[in-house]
Amino acid sequence: MTTVTVPALARSRSELHDLRGTGPVVFVPTMGALHEGHASLLRIARERAGGEGTVVLSIFVNPLQFGPDEDLDRYPRTFDDDLAIAATEGVDVVFAPTVAEMYPDGVPHEGVATEAVTVQPGPLGDLFEGASRPGHFRGVLTVVAKLFGLVRPDVAIFGEKDYQQLALIRRMVSDLCLGIDIVGAATDREPDGLARSSRNRYLDAVQRQQAATLSRALRAAQERAAYGVPAARWAAMGVIKAEPGVELDYLALTTTGLGELPDYPEPGTEGRILVAARVGTTRLIDNLPLQF
Repeated sequence: MTTVTVPALARSRSELHDLRGTGPVVFVPTMGALHEGHASLLRIARERAGGEGTVVLSIFVNPLQFGPDEDLDRYPRTFDDDLAIAATEGVDVVFAPTVAEMYPDGVPHEGVATEAVTVQPGPLGDLFEGASRPGHFRGVLTVVAKLFGLVRPDVAIFGEKDYQQLALIRRMVSDLCLGIDIVGAATDREPDGLARSSRNRYLDAVQRQQAATLSRALRAAQERAAYGVPAARWAAMGVIKAEPGVELDYLALTTTGLGELPDYPEPGTEGRILVAARVGTTRLIDNLPLQF
């Protein structure tokens, strides 16, 4: 019989400090509403930490990364279930701070005068998700930087589903000399290819089938990538246009660093295709690697 150890729970900075171990710290930051995709990240973290290290999971719904018309209040909170998953996956410490703990002087809202220091993402933060959600990556990088300062990890694990976020966090860690090993984990998917997401629970049965169109479109682009960017884009768009229940936000084919690609890259060039769309009222994102 497998023994499951309940992780220690820290609600404050001081409690987190008292629970810090002596070995390497491997960190998985989340906003909760954990699912199998998060569990896969925790398994990677446990493996990286080994027997001597500490796996820290944070659960914090960060208001700074939500726009005024976005779903902050609607975002799912399933704390008891999250703790059960954390215990099953060998988490040592769960850090679940309040908003006041993370922002003791108040949340520094976009456009409101404040003395608070925040992290500006630079030009990459204005593309794709940044264009659709102004200020989003400022909120993401600010809270991740704060969490890094509190947890002090040696390694941090992030899913590739939020590929632009992963790229920006890697850039921040490099540019600010934070000395943290950032590990990107492949997107965990449902059997039909739909990327696992906390927002999938908002989809009804029909919308759930429609949402799988996104991963089919990305795979269609993968299959045509050897013929160049226009062919890959055309294949993906054909799949999306055939499903009227999917309202496209953007579809972008980029370099692995999210830069511009020529129409016909050199053979062997690696790239990325990213998509965002609404199915009903639920906004979903996904991406896959491309090989030209």
